[in-house]
Amino acid sequence: MDISIIIPAYNESESLTELCAWTERVMAENGYSYEIIIVDDGSSDGTWNTVRKLAEGNRAIRGIRFRRNYGKSAALYCGFEKAQGDVVFTMDADLQDSPEEIPAMRSMIVEEGYDLVSGWKQHRKDNKLTKNLPSKLYNATARRITGIRLHDMNCGLKAYRNDVVKSIEVYGEMHRYIPYLAKNAGFDKIGEKPVHHQKRKYGKSKFGMERFINGFLDLQSLWFLSTFGKKPMHFFGYSGLLMFLVGFVMTVWIIIAKLVHQAQGVKFRAVTDQPLFYLALLAVVLGVMLFLAGFIGEMISRSSGERNRYNIKSEI
Repeated sequence: MDISIIIPAYNESESLTELCAWTERVMAENGYSYEIIIVDDGSSDGTWNTVRKLAEGNRAIRGIRFRRNYGKSAALYCGFEKAQGDVVFTMDADLQDSPEEIPAMRSMIVEEGYDLVSGWKQHRKDNKLTKNLPSKLYNATARRITGIRLHDMNCGLKAYRNDVVKSIEVYGEMHRYIPYLAKNAGFDKIGEKPVHHQKRKYGKSKFGMERFINGFLDLQSLWFLSTFGKKPMHFFGYSGLLMFLVGFVMTVWIIIAKLVHQAQGVKFRAVTDQPLFYLALLAVVLGVMLFLAGFIGEMISRSSGERNRYNIKSEI
C-alpha cells in the first residue's frame, strides 16, 4: 500500500465528508493505493455516525472510536499502530490542511530519502494575537532546545516513512514533538515543506492558550528524558555533588573564620548565629538528597524492560 492517512477527529462531523471526498480525489488523480484511518477521539456530536457512513461506502476508509476523549497523542498512537502504508500521513480533520500537498510530501519521502517531512504553514489563517505570535515564540523555543530547524513543529500535516511511526511512542501531549521523538529514535533526516493553510470552515478550535504552557513543560520533560532517561545519575549525581561541595566548603569556611577570630582575640559571632551557616547546611542536605535520587533513578532505569531497546537500521 502506498499511503496511510491518519485523521484524529474530535467533534468534527461537519468537515469529515468533505475532507474524505477531497482526499479521495487527490488519491485517484495520482493513482495511489491508500487507506484513511479516522480516529474518533470521544466525540459527542455524531462524528462516529459520519465515520460509519463513510466506511460503508468505501473500503479504504477505516474508523477507530474511543470511549472518551483521550487527546490527539492517543489518537495518533492508535492510528500509527494500524497504519500499513509505505508512507504515513497525519492530517487534522478541520479542513485547514490541504490534501493537495500529499503528492509533493510523499515524493520527498520516497525519492529524496527523508524520514519525516513536516508541513510549514507560512501564511497562517488564524488569529495573529492568540495563535500566530505565540506559535512563533513556541517554535523558536522548540528549535533552540531540540536542535531541529523546523519553522512549524506543531503542524498537523506531516509525512513519515512507515518504520518511523512504528519506532516511536506518542503519549500524553507529545504529538507536538513527534519530529524530536523521531530524531531521538535515530531518524534524523527531517525535512520541511511550505503548505497551504486555510481558515476553519466548520466548528471551532479545540485548543486554548494553555497549550503553549503545557507544550513548553512537555518539551522540558522530553528533553530531560531523552538526555538523562537512561543515565539519571549523570544529572542528579552531578547536581547533588556540586551542591554538597558548595555547602561543605561554606561550612568549613565559616568554622575556620570563627576559629581564626577566636585565636586572634577578635570579636566573632557564634557559628550557629550566622544565617549563612544554615544555608550551607541546607545545601549539604539537598546535595545528599539529589545524590540519593540519582541512585534511585539508576535502579529504576536498570529495572526497566526497555533499558536495552535499540532501533537497528540494518543487518548483514
